[in-house]
Amino acid sequence: MHITFCCTDTKAEPWLAGLRAALPQATVTAWQAGAPPAEHAVVWAPPQQFLDEQHGLKALFNIGAGVDALLKLKLPPGVKVVRLDDAGMSVQMAEYVCHAVIRHFREFDGYEADVAEGKWSYRKPRLRADYPVGVMGLGVLGERVARALRQFDFPVHGWSRTPKAVEGVVCHAGIDRFDSFLSSCRVLVNLLPLTPETHDILNRKTLARLLPGGYLVNVARGAHLVDDDLLALLDSGHMAGATLDVFRTEPLPAGHAFWKHPKITVTPHTSARTLRDESIAQIAGKILALERGDPIAGLVDPVRGY
Repeated sequence: MHITFCCTDTKAEPWLAGLRAALPQATVTAWQAGAPPAEHAVVWAPPQQFLDEQHGLKALFNIGAGVDALLKLKLPPGVKVVRLDDAGMSVQMAEYVCHAVIRHFREFDGYEADVAEGKWSYRKPRLRADYPVGVMGLGVLGERVARALRQFDFPVHGWSRTPKAVEGVVCHAGIDRFDSFLSSCRVLVNLLPLTPETHDILNRKTLARLLPGGYLVNVARGAHLVDDDLLALLDSGHMAGATLDVFRTEPLPAGHAFWKHPKITVTPHTSARTLRDESIAQIAGKILALERGDPIAGLVDPVRGY
């Protein structure tokens, strides 16, 4: 069994060593142009040349939860696309989102600004009932985030393409329930996969449906958000702020308005990082399952985009 590794902006050696240790019966190599064909590939943003040359692949294992960049390429016929379904990312995402929501709800950003100016300030406590949180996307990451928010007694709503059930969460499903979902929320967390249907979904029309003083946490993809529409809603006062971890262009360009906007918190795409050891263990287990003919989790439907 031959496994090839092709990940841009990622040091290959630690991954190769980990895969060899987990699958000692396999040949594991880093891909180079003209390399011999492999049965399985571990990838992140591979070039089209890699896919054009590797015609014998059974499966592509994407070292991340989002597969939008991979699905833009022309894939070999019949190849399975497999995403990481957790591998330590869900708890990181829950930490990040809860931190962002609580920081806004408790007005810690305002206290930080006051302290920087030497002010000892007081703000009237807010009621959690007035700050319902909506989670867009109830996959592995979204469900973990929704459950974590419930631990802090926020009212939590969830929206997904197909019906889901999460204890303690009011679940909405389908496009016909999207507007009612948005109008039920003051804080909106985006965890949707990026597909043609969800591109630009965070726009002036949708964000304006949030309760007055709305707050956005975007941890999915930058292309979900229409930047100028968010800026207009912030400047009009309809939205109170945003925490943004993902952007249309990354790194975020130096002159972008998000950097210095007083109502926006920027982080450098760090909400949930791929954990190598956990990812290798998951990928190795799935490769062995596929070789046995067993079903695996995380198979991507290229038509749906996730």
